[in-house]
Amino acid sequence: MEKPTFKYPDKAAYEFVIQALAAKGITYHEIAHITYNLQTKYVPNLTIEECEMETQEVLHKRELLNNAMVALELDRLATEGQLNEPLQSIIASDAGVFGVDEGLALNMANIYGTIGVTNYGYVDKVKEGVIKKLDTDKSGVVNTFIDDLVGAIAAAVAAKIAHKYA
Repeated sequence: MEKPTFKYPDKAAYEFVIQALAAKGITYHEIAHITYNLQTKYVPNLTIEECEMETQEVLHKRELLNNAMVALELDRLATEGQLNEPLQSIIASDAGVFGVDEGLALNMANIYGTIGVTNYGYVDKVKEGVIKKLDTDKSGVVNTFIDDLVGAIAAAVAAKIAHKYA
């Protein structure tokens, strides 16, 4: 049960996510670029700068941060071999039938409704830019969750922009 004196650490959660993304070389610009590619044919005057601004706003949403922290922490623990079997092997191998990574991503993409979900499905299939880089990285670092996380953020931002211009 939540303690009555507990104050949700929004700023700390945001910093946790931003620092974890930065440690993987992921910037607002890379996420914004994916969003831009999703929305530019629907919003012809859209700029990368607007996508970056909207990305920053979306990354302050508590629901997104909660899912992102769990996802990032699971990747970190799997990279360090800290999960119990069989979970360690499942996450480390990015088993196709696992689906929890996509489940967390769908929670994030759905913050802005079904358009976020459909955008995420497209992004997850196409795997462009940094998402592809993360998905195909064979350096021994586990990226099972982070590729879906980045796609979900971009999809949520695209949905936010779609709502803004609808």
